[in-house]
Amino acid sequence: MRLSARVDYALRAAAELAAAGRGPTTVGELAKEQDMPPKYLENILLQMRRAGLVRGQRGPEGGYVLARPADEISLADVIRAVDGPLANVRGERPEHVGYRGAAAALQEVWIALRASERAILEEVTIENVASGKLPERVRKLASDPAAWD
Repeated sequence: MRLSARVDYALRAAAELAAAGRGPTTVGELAKEQDMPPKYLENILLQMRRAGLVRGQRGPEGGYVLARPADEISLADVIRAVDGPLANVRGERPEHVGYRGAAAALQEVWIALRASERAILEEVTIENVASGKLPERVRKLASDPAAWD
């Protein structure tokens, strides 16, 4: 699985907004806290706003806040907002890619991979990340030394 810098920044910014819990946080504050380029982060937050994940507030007390409670926003929601579908093959959804002959089973592998990604990314919420309290199943998978190789 390959995650873009855009996804990485979006997830980190969402976790910071969840942890802040104090009201609007500026792009500058988020960028400084997570060592991200502010202009790039601003574009990401605009995508997240369009997807209904964050709200912007103007004025001297302005900034961004999560549009829903952090425990109602999954990692998958954020990834889809900034990068589109969770799994694709050459820009296509796995169910739309067909193979012939000896490679025919690859389509099922890609679909299973997407299902596996969804199982984790839809279960873990921004609140889980911000609080460090990951679901037990995720902790168990991550505790396997082979997972780190």
